[in-house]
Amino acid sequence: MAAFFAATIFLGSFLLFQVELIIAKIILPWFGGVASVWTTCMLFFQIMLLLGYLYAHGLVRSARPKAQFFIHTALLASAALLLPVLPSASWKPDGTEVPTVLILIMLTSVVGLPFFLLSSTSPLLSCWFTRAFPGKSPYWLYAMSNLGSMLGLLSYPTLVEPNLAIKAQANAWSAAFLAFSAMCAYAAAKGAFAPAREGEATTAADGPEAESQSPSPGARDRFFWIALPACGSVLLLGVTNHLAQNVVSLPFLWVAPLSLYLLTFILAFSGPAMYPRAFYAPLLAVSVVGMTILCVKTVDGVSLKILIPVFLAGMFAGCMVCHGELARMAPHPRHLTPYYLAISAGGALGGIFVGVAAPQLFRTTHELPLGIAACSILALASTARESGGPGARAWLRKAPLALACAVSIAGAGYFFSPTFRPPPQQRLAERNFYGVLRVAERGAPGKRSWRRIIYNGSVDHGIQFLSPGREREAVSFYHPGSGVGLAIRSRNGSKPVRVGVIGLGAGILAAYGRPGDVYRFYEINPLVVRVAQTEFSYLKDTAAGVEVVLGDARLSMEREPDQRYDVFVVDAFSGDSIPAHLLTREALDLYLRHLGRDGVLAFHITNWYIDLKPVLGRLAVETGMQALSVVTEGSKETGAAYTRWVLLSADPENFRKSPLPGAGTPLPASQDMPLWTDDYSSLIPLLGS
Repeated sequence: MAAFFAATIFLGSFLLFQVELIIAKIILPWFGGVASVWTTCMLFFQIMLLLGYLYAHGLVRSARPKAQFFIHTALLASAALLLPVLPSASWKPDGTEVPTVLILIMLTSVVGLPFFLLSSTSPLLSCWFTRAFPGKSPYWLYAMSNLGSMLGLLSYPTLVEPNLAIKAQANAWSAAFLAFSAMCAYAAAKGAFAPAREGEATTAADGPEAESQSPSPGARDRFFWIALPACGSVLLLGVTNHLAQNVVSLPFLWVAPLSLYLLTFILAFSGPAMYPRAFYAPLLAVSVVGMTILCVKTVDGVSLKILIPVFLAGMFAGCMVCHGELARMAPHPRHLTPYYLAISAGGALGGIFVGVAAPQLFRTTHELPLGIAACSILALASTARESGGPGARAWLRKAPLALACAVSIAGAGYFFSPTFRPPPQQRLAERNFYGVLRVAERGAPGKRSWRRIIYNGSVDHGIQFLSPGREREAVSFYHPGSGVGLAIRSRNGSKPVRVGVIGLGAGILAAYGRPGDVYRFYEINPLVVRVAQTEFSYLKDTAAGVEVVLGDARLSMEREPDQRYDVFVVDAFSGDSIPAHLLTREALDLYLRHLGRDGVLAFHITNWYIDLKPVLGRLAVETGMQALSVVTEGSKETGAAYTRWVLLSADPENFRKSPLPGAGTPLPASQDMPLWTDDYSSLIPLLGS
């Protein structure tokens, strides 16, 4: 029967983290595919986890065992009425809402009650387990809970996402939730109707004899119960944001950090032998130094091949120490629900700090260096609670953490120094829901190379030369020899052209505009619009008419009449890649509806880590279009960047118009590549290709 409790907890935790990814993937396209969607979802799930633990604590403390059974089974039955967990199209934003608020309200409505009940499973069943099996420690069930969570995460990008459409995922999850509800009700009955032991109180909270044998933990213990998991949560979300903003916002880069985070809980609560402090404390010290250095150097373009493993290893070491120290402080099972409640409160506080407070307090992502510094300080303070004996040997054991504290505090200070003294070449640094935007200048004023650059995170999204005579040059990824430059120039005949662009950036494409032309930009981030209008002059200097549509491009285009574009450009980037929802069959059908009869589609796919040509090749095959791959090298002298573009057209004659002939190579048909749709897309096969 003990195995049945473990299986129920395992399934509940598995479903808990599966639904996080399913719901996040459904709504990710609605908000531009940015990393903050996942951060906001994590904030919601952490708050619901806290409420679930609070409910478990209150139910066990205030209700008799049989009442616990009836209350919980009634709630499980109510949750079943809300299935399946599929948000309707009515929740799609129109561009005027506050994204964080809309996401939180939507998640509460769609998945709030099922997730709330899943969140309460581990503490509730652990309490019922102690009633059904007196004398047995319940803490191994917490490790089982985290094992289920981790497997739920790992199975999603490897098994679920590549093989099931999103609606099938939601329906399969809903069926599994019904099975879980039956198992949970049976476990509740076993705990509620177990024979009372002699001297046992009517609730898990009462009993003066037990109280004298297990005194309440002190304020210092309770502080660490909250502070340690809060620090782990900040590290998790800080590293996830850091990676997603520099690569691409996709479930794989959410899953990897979160899986390591859960692994630390599994190891920490599997027994003292799984957390050898003498090993992990020095590992944390080394990791803190490495992460701090890379936080400082990232703005200068450190390779992601170094960035990803160092930050993942560092996050693992930090969370392992936080959760290992937390497990060492585990109280008597009598205090199990307050202990679990404190852990979930700490996680929620960390999520609130990263998801809500940090974007309001900081102009850039200061929360990661702060989390690194806090982790090293807490680790030193926690280990200092146990002196380890007098003498130089004990001091030497703490020296690495003390050094790490000094380095991380210095690193945090370095990040905060621009708040009080901005770098001389930085003109702007601001953040909002869609990320961190920076504008900086490079080169000396008056020199030919003097230029202004816009960055999203650490990714360069365009430049403008400032020296006289160069302000209107089309440069960077959009130079005249690039795929998009060739496509627009091939249409510049005697008639005005109409160009649609997803993604504004600095507005460089407007440099191609002539009198009578119209350039219509779709941009989801209002901060980008303001920066393009105030920090760069492309939009003001162009001879063409300029229209800027604020909001997600697909949602905006669905609502507007046909635009009859001569050239349509997909240049939106989340991190360093196009969001997947802009590369599906449904998206292509939408672009074609707005494209003129002999128009050209241009996709910007420059990326060092993901090759999107197979996706576009399959879309071309599916729609009977011709595809041309245009790759150009960069030039510091002209300001041209290395670029990769793919051009699609229904009429191959369009690729024979000057200056396109000989500029690229036909894209091979990709029959083996699965067709991307709104229900199915996976970047995993393309990583590293």
